Amino acid sequence: MQKLDGEDARIADYFDVIAGTSTGGLVTAMLTAPNENNRPVFAAKDIKDFYLTHCPKIFPQNDWTIFPRLTMIIKALSGPKYDGKYLHRLVKEKLGNTKLHQTLTNVVIPTFDIKHQHPTIFSSYEVRKNPSLDALLSDICIGTSAAPSYLPAHYFQTTDAEGKLLGEFNLIDGGIAANNPTLVAIGEVTKEIIRGNEGFFPIKPLDYGRFLVISLGTGSPKAEKKYSAPEAAKWGLLSWLTSGGSTPIIDAFSHASADMVDRNLSVVFQALHSEKKYLRIQTRSGFATQAPLILDVL
Repeated sequence: MQKLDGEDARIADYFDVIAGTSTGGLVTAMLTAPNENNRPVFAAKDIKDFYLTHCPKIFPQNDWTIFPRLTMIIKALSGPKYDGKYLHRLVKEKLGNTKLHQTLTNVVIPTFDIKHQHPTIFSSYEVRKNPSLDALLSDICIGTSAAPSYLPAHYFQTTDAEGKLLGEFNLIDGGIAANNPTLVAIGEVTKEIIRGNEGFFPIKPLDYGRFLVISLGTGSPKAEKKYSAPEAAKWGLLSWLTSGGSTPIIDAFSHASADMVDRNLSVVFQALHSEKKYLRIQTRSGFATQAPLILDVL
């Protein structure tokens, strides 16, 4: 795109909606939050260096040379694996006081509220109708990336200009609700079409031929074949939480959720003769969380 439109071209200039869960929520914010010149804080090419630079400090590796297995179990039982302080400070520094309504294109970032036991979707479309959702992007990002057992849950409030309480949130990782946010984002657009949003006229709710969806995973470690049934048959609660230096039960839920969304959407787009409008890109190694979905409505 930069070859066609110049070095200042950014992803937010081309897509109607960008959605992300967990670390994908942070990427979504970085691609859409405005800087002092009202351009995105990050170009897409800068995000890789951001993660390479900061991940070792976000997820510091402990050298447990004495009783490493026992130490890991005690740590898992006593609190999250990482305290999140560096991540929180970094996100607040990069995103500043930018709120949801200020993004340069529409965003959709799923989270899960553990107090009310339901998903909370931070959507540019919904915030226009529900001001309580107009939170700082930094708070939304910290909430959607608060993976259980890895990072602490995140609490924050939203207030109006006079300081009146509008909403309070007790959030954990959005992957609990939508590890693959593609369906959530399409749902947000579909609701706007049903509501008669003039920006989508004359598109109909099932006119998927007018959608262009690019769904980017951050990699799947499934090819490693980490676990086996004979091994898992011997597991109790602790092993489901700590086996192999990971959290197998969370791995299973997150992969199943992401793959089912991809499977079902592939069928829907094919059934509506729009299979060329949906592209899922997923490598078979790396992390298990979701990078952004990017959706354009033509």
